[in-house]
Amino acid sequence: MGLSEGSAAFCRGPGVSAVPARCVGVLVLLLLGIWDACAQSEFQTSSVYLWKTGPWGRCMGDECGPGGIQTRAVWCAHVEGWTTLPTNCKQPERPDNQQSCFRVCDWHKELYDWQIGSWNQCQPVLSRSHEKPLECLRGEEGIQTRDITCIQKSNGVPAEDVICEYFEPKPRQEQACLIPCRQDCIVAEFAPWSECSKTCGNGLQHRTRHVVAPPQFGGSACPNLTEFQICQSSPCAAEESLYSLNVGPWSACSVPHSRQVRQARKRGKNKDKEKDREKAVRDPEARELIKKKRNRNRQNRQENKYWDIQIGYQTRQVTCTHRNGKTAALSFCKQDKLPITFQSCVITKECQVSEWSEWTPCSKTCFDMTTPKGNRTRSRTIKQLPVGSESECPQVEETEQCVSQGDGVAPCITYGWRTTEWTECRVDPLLSQQDKRRGNQTALCGGGIQTREMYCVQANENLLSYLNTLKEKEESQSQSKSKASAAPLLSITFEITASRPVDRRLCTGPLPSTSQLCHIPCPTECETSAWSAWGPCTYESCDDPQAKKGFKLRKRRITNEPTGGTGNCPHLLEAIPCEEPSCYDWKIVGLEECIPDNEKTCGPGTQVPVVVCLNSDGEEVDRQLCRDAIYPIPVVCEAPCPKDCVLSMWSAWSSCSHTCSGKTTEGKQMRARSILAYAGEGGIQCPNSSALQETRSCNEHSCTVYHWQTGPWGQCIEDTSVSAFNSSASWNGEATCSVGMQTRKVICVRVNVGQVGPKKCPESLRPETVRPCLLPCRKDCIVTPFSDWTLCPSSCQEGGVAVKKQSRHRVIIQLPANGGRECPDSLFEEKECEASPVCYSYRWKTHKWRRCQLVPWYVRQDSPGAHETCGPGLQARAITCRRQDGGQADISECLKYSGPLPSLTQMCQIPCQDDCQFTNWSKFSSCNGDCGGVRTRKRTLVGKSKKRDKCKNSQLYPLIENQFCPCDKYSAQPVGNWSDCILPEGKLEVLLGMKVQGDVKECGQGYRYQATACYDQNNRLVETSRCNSHGYIEEACIIPCPSDCKLSEWSNWSRCSKSCGSGVKVRSKWLREKPYNGGRPCPKLDHVNQVYEVVPCHSDCSQYVWVTEPWSVCKVTNVDLKENCGEGVQTRKVRCMLNTVDGPSDTVEDYLCDPEEMPLGARKCTLPCPEDCVMSEWGSWSQCSLPCNGSSVRERSTQSLRQPNDGKSCPAATETEVCTLNKNCYHYDYNVTDWSTCQLSEKAVCGNGIKTRMLDCVRSDGKSVDLKYCEELGLEKTWQMNTSCVVECPVNCQLSDWSPWSECSQTCGLTGKMIRRRTINQPFQGDGRPCPSQMEQFKPCPVKPCYRWQYGQWSACKVEDAQCGEGTRVRNISCVVFDGSIEDVGKVVDEEFCGEIEPIIDGNKKMILEETCTVPCPGDCYLREWSEWSLCQLTCVNGEDLGFGGIQVRSRAVIIQELENQHLCPEQALETRPCNDGQCYEYKWMASPWKGSSRTVWCQRSDGLNVTGGCLVMRQPDADRSCNPPCSQPHAYCSETRTCSCEDGYTEVMSSDGTLEQCTLIPVVVIPTMEDKKGDVKTSRAVNPTQPSSNQSGRGRTWFLQPFGPGEVMQ
Repeated sequence: MGLSEGSAAFCRGPGVSAVPARCVGVLVLLLLGIWDACAQSEFQTSSVYLWKTGPWGRCMGDECGPGGIQTRAVWCAHVEGWTTLPTNCKQPERPDNQQSCFRVCDWHKELYDWQIGSWNQCQPVLSRSHEKPLECLRGEEGIQTRDITCIQKSNGVPAEDVICEYFEPKPRQEQACLIPCRQDCIVAEFAPWSECSKTCGNGLQHRTRHVVAPPQFGGSACPNLTEFQICQSSPCAAEESLYSLNVGPWSACSVPHSRQVRQARKRGKNKDKEKDREKAVRDPEARELIKKKRNRNRQNRQENKYWDIQIGYQTRQVTCTHRNGKTAALSFCKQDKLPITFQSCVITKECQVSEWSEWTPCSKTCFDMTTPKGNRTRSRTIKQLPVGSESECPQVEETEQCVSQGDGVAPCITYGWRTTEWTECRVDPLLSQQDKRRGNQTALCGGGIQTREMYCVQANENLLSYLNTLKEKEESQSQSKSKASAAPLLSITFEITASRPVDRRLCTGPLPSTSQLCHIPCPTECETSAWSAWGPCTYESCDDPQAKKGFKLRKRRITNEPTGGTGNCPHLLEAIPCEEPSCYDWKIVGLEECIPDNEKTCGPGTQVPVVVCLNSDGEEVDRQLCRDAIYPIPVVCEAPCPKDCVLSMWSAWSSCSHTCSGKTTEGKQMRARSILAYAGEGGIQCPNSSALQETRSCNEHSCTVYHWQTGPWGQCIEDTSVSAFNSSASWNGEATCSVGMQTRKVICVRVNVGQVGPKKCPESLRPETVRPCLLPCRKDCIVTPFSDWTLCPSSCQEGGVAVKKQSRHRVIIQLPANGGRECPDSLFEEKECEASPVCYSYRWKTHKWRRCQLVPWYVRQDSPGAHETCGPGLQARAITCRRQDGGQADISECLKYSGPLPSLTQMCQIPCQDDCQFTNWSKFSSCNGDCGGVRTRKRTLVGKSKKRDKCKNSQLYPLIENQFCPCDKYSAQPVGNWSDCILPEGKLEVLLGMKVQGDVKECGQGYRYQATACYDQNNRLVETSRCNSHGYIEEACIIPCPSDCKLSEWSNWSRCSKSCGSGVKVRSKWLREKPYNGGRPCPKLDHVNQVYEVVPCHSDCSQYVWVTEPWSVCKVTNVDLKENCGEGVQTRKVRCMLNTVDGPSDTVEDYLCDPEEMPLGARKCTLPCPEDCVMSEWGSWSQCSLPCNGSSVRERSTQSLRQPNDGKSCPAATETEVCTLNKNCYHYDYNVTDWSTCQLSEKAVCGNGIKTRMLDCVRSDGKSVDLKYCEELGLEKTWQMNTSCVVECPVNCQLSDWSPWSECSQTCGLTGKMIRRRTINQPFQGDGRPCPSQMEQFKPCPVKPCYRWQYGQWSACKVEDAQCGEGTRVRNISCVVFDGSIEDVGKVVDEEFCGEIEPIIDGNKKMILEETCTVPCPGDCYLREWSEWSLCQLTCVNGEDLGFGGIQVRSRAVIIQELENQHLCPEQALETRPCNDGQCYEYKWMASPWKGSSRTVWCQRSDGLNVTGGCLVMRQPDADRSCNPPCSQPHAYCSETRTCSCEDGYTEVMSSDGTLEQCTLIPVVVIPTMEDKKGDVKTSRAVNPTQPSSNQSGRGRTWFLQPFGPGEVMQ
């Protein structure tokens, strides 16, 4: 803000009137430099309040584009930052708070974009210190910039940056860059000197070098590439010619002068008209013939449409040149025949093409961002083919990528994988090699594997068909105008059907899995309990008792329900017919006390039985039901009187000796009683011993047992009677389609006999023969529709091609089940393709050569011999394009398919009078396989030449040429490596177990192959058939078969580790054979190579029981003969017996019963005397109440059997004892065992199993007891006894079949190989067989010779009939055979071998067999040919590429022939080009060993090339180390320190100034040696005598040993 303005604003203050005077005063005071208070305050005010602005807000507006408005905040602030009133700031300077702007909308993104320019040249950054380092290490840092503008895409007009910044931030406009160190020109070493330019007299010789790396980044220019030196030969005998004929270049081809041509045409036409007039008068027919011929000729001249051949002429100058380069008169060049100065030529015509056609529609007619874009093409036609021009026609077809977009574009077809349903689960592929179950595959269960196929289908077929339908409806609606309103479009539902398969290559997504693990439920075997005891004789049905027919029954129950229901269990009921059946019967459970008769105190009496009413199942029922049964009568008994014998109660009846009674067997059971007290005098005596036992018959029923036997349930057959059953009903929770009926056969069977009549079995218990069943829904076979037919060849076929076939296939995606529709037989169909059109092969048809056209007369009239119309000329011919059948075709067809264009013109010769004329050479005659034979070719003289003598000279003009026939000898040699071992194909043998997909033999004997090459006697590669070979050496080989780990079978289970309660049992397998060759690994083995299975087991504690017989009579030890009574001992038998349902049966070894529980076999006793009280045996102890804490008691009781005499009493009838823990009172608790190993069904290999554990009832003293003890206490069971587990399935690796062999990697040569691959269909899992490492195999291809066209060397440059100037050089092409490698340069063979190869050399179709060249005239200074391109070199620092790209260089050196003409020399030339695949090279100084005072120093590139330049000059090692002054004394030399030293054997004598004065010989000491018997003498020179010896011990001395013979003198 200006000072005056600020002051004025402030001074105006609140009053306007004060402004003028005050301001004038302020100005005056300021000018005077005196500040008053007002002025000071005005100045401060103007500078402390400033306008501040915020950022511009968003551009707002109703419409997109330039009509928007944006605002910003504007406020007045103090310089210290706080905001003040706007009036404190100057109002005129208030910035705008609103401006118009461009409102950007999202759709502008398509219209605007950043235009990014290329980076400018790197400019150095001005550093603070201007001193540059002496040595440049990396380069100089710089900055480069680029232009970035926001533009409209459509027209490139610049726009505001803010528009583009709305969508994308502005790219950076500058970046750091590096200016590399300057790089000087680097050149190679000089080549050897050339030969002397003259054979006599003084000449020049030169040597040249070429550029290795061009100067870059301001480096110094290249040094001279040429060096010259004068060379002298013997003096010249004759005078050297100073002049040479110099031929200039040919002029451009010129058209003959039109005026002369016109006159010539006029003259010709006039003559023709006169002739025609005469002919017309004479012969109208002849005239007509001439007309037709002319028309025909015009038709044949079709080339005018595409090329217009004009033959013109060109001339050149022939001058006589002096050695100094000046031109002299032709007469100075003494030569009889001068070069031709004119020749015919073709007027050059450039190629002409039409305008581009419109772009074709996009090949991709659908829209999809994921798949590749489509293509569209445009073309143009050739109007004029080039004639005589070097340049080819431009491209006539152009292709670019495109995308179809818009409303009408449908989405693209997408493809996806589909899969068939999984096949049935199979277990057999998981079995190991040794598994014995491999043969019986039906019974296997558990973990298995199942597979499915995958196929590719169109994924969005339904969507596309819906869109098409929609489109058709819209079209039909728009067309039908008669309807008033269109019907509403209904939603289209798709019928879900299988999609047709398409080519698998169209699906690119991840492959779905084709195999998975599965599970076949293992059948649960039916387990039953033991048979119950036989029940009483009962009616078949108590509800309907008939006659007297009855049955005794025994039953068992199902303890484990089997899979598939109880129908698979054995019979659960057996019956024995019996007499007098009853449904209810009384059972005596005890006898009351013996009550004497007549109310006496003792003597005979009766005992009333205690009875209960039982039904036929042994269950207690209401007593009323037994009203028809015979009630048991009271039993007669004896109440002993004081002196009577006392017997114990009868024991329980023993188990029945037999389960049934027959002819030879009869069931018996016994009971016994013993004498408790003998009788006194007068009392009833004891019975004899036989009366102490009782026997009765038992199980009197016959042994003929009957039961119902059921057959398996039949097939479920639909029951038409059940019509009410709805199809949507469910049966046991499973949806079914209908209910059917199943039947089975039920027969009555007599055990061990067979079927009997049904009346023998209880009819009421007959199992059912019919039951309802669910009919699962029918599953029809579902197949996909047929795929489309594979494509027949759309293009035409070459002749002789076999008839192609097209095929289609379909895939089964659901197999039929439950009587569903079967699958069709044919899944693959094939048919022959319709005969595709035979390819029109096209060929160039060449028409006759026209007449030979000479240079116009007015050009050649001055040359010698021009009066004759003869000499060299050019002739042209017409070329047309024809089909093979001769029909005409468009020229574009031949340009595409018929190889290079035949030549349109050729040199021709109109023979002059003296020329000899011949026919063309014939072909060589055939050799007929004669080794060493001769083949010939001939030509003959034509016309007048036959009469000329010079033409008959066969030396000059031979008419026959001979050639020796080759002697063909062939030899075969093996080449390359052996192939992999390849099994013979086509044998589907199953060696090591079934594969799930494709049982392919994986091992065994195969063959490996090595290719052989056939060579002829010239070591040229030929077809292998020449060596009578099929191209391979074959050798048998073995692919070792994998062998799985082999274990033994399971051992038998061990016995249960506990005889009572829960224990474990174990079984094991041991290793028989380790796996090898990739077989299945072993499971984890222990240290003795075994694998175990442990399962819990339970031994029934009551399985074996101690059984006691009654106590014997108490045998008194102190026998009182008067009375048989007193203290004694009694015994009883104790046996261990097997416990059964019917009671203890067989006696077993004692160790099977618990020894701790064994009852006593003997005890003390007291035999009561007569008249003493007799008590019965003690009853059982009562149970202790829990817990056993010592506070409770238990008791037992007895009863008096014989009352004593008066005055005597009986002992106490009860006895108690304290309950003591673990003595007579026990606590019980459940204990749970460890889990077993995972248990599978016997028929399973892996999969879902079960782990079990068991409950044990453990007594408080640690002993396992029967579970009933814990169960009676009602203890809580919280443990889960079973849990599911999984045994991992050993899935073998499954491989796909080998793919077909690939095409050969090389079409010819020695190194071609074919590959085939396979993939992993199923990776191995668990202990399955691992996948082999070899997933691909290779096999060499048969060797085929490679042929190519190859240029020969250029001939020397030749100038006809002159010494120098422009000439020509030629080369030929030849067919060579090579072995396909880059190294093989090839060997020449007959051209017929390359007959089918398009003549292309180095990628170029245009053959250049002749080119102009220059022969320098003597004395000329000229440029040599270009050197080869150098290696591609990068710009690097310390081996790191700086990113400037590679560069190659080539150069041309200058050659001087006369030193006087140096001023006429051109500049040496240099040419560079960018290149790829460059390398970093380093340059280092190298030095040779010193030779005297000098050595060679040179610069070398890291690849070993010696160069000039490239190495830093400041680091160059010394090449010279000469002394100053020089070492002139004898035997002295200049040392590395540049001081004079003496040679070995001499010592230095120094002068006073420290310089060497002389070298004196060191004296020699002769040391004779005892060991050397030949008398050799070893000499020793002493240490330098002029220097005092500092080391007396001899260390550090120098000995010089020099042998010499007897005749020698020491120097």
